[in-house]
Amino acid sequence: MSIYTCIIAMALTTYLIRALPLTVFRRSIKSRFVKSFLHYVPYACLTAMTFPAILYDTAYMISGIAALLVAMLLAFRGKSLLTVALASCAAVFICEQIMAFFV
Repeated sequence: MSIYTCIIAMALTTYLIRALPLTVFRRSIKSRFVKSFLHYVPYACLTAMTFPAILYDTAYMISGIAALLVAMLLAFRGKSLLTVALASCAAVFICEQIMAFFV
């Protein structure tokens, strides 16, 4: 397959995924269940993609768990996204340094 065939196939697939709901659902959705389901789909997908990376993309799983706990604590306290991200990175860095010292 040539590169142009692949690009056209990907463009067509992306277009169909976005255009199909517009043609199928012409009226507004009135079901509260369907509306709430569609509202939470992006959050569920983002969580499913992010959570394994948090735990397995560090040298030691304990540093990923520490970062997750720090992020959850700061997020529940209402801190900004930048604060949560920087504190989580710092938690990973500190845990990695401690683990490298002991191993």
